Amino acid sequence: MTSGEAREICLICVDAGTTNTRVWLTVGDQVVARAQAGVGVRDTARDGSSARLRDALRELIIQVSNDARNRGIAQSPECVIAAGMITSPLGLAEVAHVAAPAGSTDLAAATRPHSFPEITGLPILLIPGVRCGPRPCDQDTAGDTDLMRGEETLVIGLNAIGLLKPRSTLLNLGSHWKLIKLDQDARIESSVTSMTGELIHTAQTQTILASSVPPTRPTMIDRTWLDAGMREQRRSGLARALFCVRLLEQGSDSSAEQRLSFLIGAFLASDKDAIVSRGLLAPESAVVITGGGLIAEAWRDALAHLSIETAILDEAEVERATLMGCRSVFSVMANDFRNSSL
Repeated sequence: MTSGEAREICLICVDAGTTNTRVWLTVGDQVVARAQAGVGVRDTARDGSSARLRDALRELIIQVSNDARNRGIAQSPECVIAAGMITSPLGLAEVAHVAAPAGSTDLAAATRPHSFPEITGLPILLIPGVRCGPRPCDQDTAGDTDLMRGEETLVIGLNAIGLLKPRSTLLNLGSHWKLIKLDQDARIESSVTSMTGELIHTAQTQTILASSVPPTRPTMIDRTWLDAGMREQRRSGLARALFCVRLLEQGSDSSAEQRLSFLIGAFLASDKDAIVSRGLLAPESAVVITGGGLIAEAWRDALAHLSIETAILDEAEVERATLMGCRSVFSVMANDFRNSSL
């Protein structure tokens, strides 16, 4: 494929996660239309059926296609290319993980077209996730094993646009916090995932702490209270530090936002200290942080104490990288895909 052809590729790109699905129609590196819905594989788990996800995806594809036509785009998409939890058993079809180390060539080799006529007449290419560590694993080796679905496409895109260098690290702060390391060839070498984002939300909304802290993402981070939460976690452990949030509500004149900073500090210290103790962060390895909002800034400050260079990317840069990852995978497999469609 020539560089001119690559610039003119028309695709519908999909990123489907646990709680949200995003769809874009692109021509080359230009986003022509975008749409999203608050539907993800969590709905499949609740409903026992992927019908809601399929319906949402159909409507989103129709929406971006109509928006593109209304803007005078005559070019038709070659396919839909999708990444994320959509390739899990709770998505459209389960796609086996690719073993690390893995780069765009490895992902493209394992990406296959699927037909879902109830969603769209276009073929849907499902990008696999990446698996790190031993398989199968047991109670002794599970801690050295990890999985990702969706972040691999983001990583490939970030490297392609120069925002994530070889031998650097991505810290992605979503419902799960995930640390991903690249090797010298910019392939995904390893990753470590925790459920911390989901646990913070659960602590905020589903525990006795619901009356102690706001139920939403922080609107400010009080560094003094964040540091206090980190210290208490290190002194007493995570569970006790979290109960201290309740004690602060009952016995201090602290604000709800200050107590939330304390709570976030406890979780941050738990994850950071575990990562450092395993030797997964080193001063010579730059860290790029995506997601998390103000929590990303708290992580940047925490890593600065270790003399680790960090950069926080905004939502526009993450979107750009996600779409570049989709295009990169398609570009590798484009000729084979087109020949198979003849």
